[in-house]
Order: sequence, then structure tokens, then C-alpha cells
Amino acid sequence: MSRKESFLRTYDREHETTMRVLRAYPPDKLDLKPTERSNSARQLAWTFVMERGLGTKVWNDELARGIGGRTPAEPPESWEELLSALEKAHADFRKIVAEASEEDLNAEVHFFTAPKTMGTYTRHEFIWFLLHDEIHHRGQFSVYLRMAGGRVPSIYGPTADEPWT
Repeated sequence: MSRKESFLRTYDREHETTMRVLRAYPPDKLDLKPTERSNSARQLAWTFVMERGLGTKVWNDELARGIGGRTPAEPPESWEELLSALEKAHADFRKIVAEASEEDLNAEVHFFTAPKTMGTYTRHEFIWFLLHDEIHHRGQFSVYLRMAGGRVPSIYGPTADEPWT
């Protein structure tokens, strides 16, 4: 299996898990914020969509050329619209990676490496960074899910709501 195939397999599997967590969230609790400094559940969920857009911008090295500094779009009011937008964003970014050659994956792009500091990554390194960030935000969202009274599905193993025994 190529490294691209390995990434895509993991990308799809992690996306399915993220969607299970998001679908378990009670839509009437989208304004939940664990603290005043926290994003609402709706805003945190929208991060998954926005990251795919960011991934495309970085893939095209737009940040290095000063493109794409616009204010991010606001999440839709409808939970179903947000989930649909994520499914589409996932498929769109997946297509970019799936159509990439090995040379494309080895090309360098620019992204932040520290506050106000740009550095270089290969596209291959960056897509893994992006996936790990999704996993991080999914972990955050699972806490929101528990706080909202939702049932936390299995992510990497059993949960109190989905035991394996």
C-alpha cells in the first residue's frame, strides 16, 4: 500500500468516527459553551468544515502568496446543513489528495510553525498534521457531547454509552 493510500484509508476511517460523534450530538444544544472562552458546540463543529478549506488553501500554497486571509464563513443554523457541508468538504479535500502524484505530495507548502511564524511542510506532512488536528478537535467535541447529555459513541474503544462487553 502506498503512503497516499494509507493516508486516505485513515482519513476516511477517522472521518466516519468524527461523523458518528457529531451525529450523536443533540441539535437543541448547539449553543453550549463549557466556558466563556470556549467556542459553542456549533462553532467547534464548524471547525471540521473550515479545516478542509484551510487544507485546500495550504495545498495550493495560498498562505505563502498572501491569498485567503478573509474572515471565515459563519456556520449554518441548521445542524443537518452543517453536517452536509462537512461531508462535502471531506469529499472535496479527499479528491485533491487522491488525485495527487507522489511528486505533488512531496512538494513544499507554507503553514504556521509557531505564532506569527511560517515554515515549510511537504504536502504529505501537512495532510497528516490536518488529520491529527481533526482528531484533536473531535476529542474536544466528545466532551461537549457528554456535557450536552448525548451518548458518546466508540471512538477508539468502548465508552460508558457504548461498551464492548
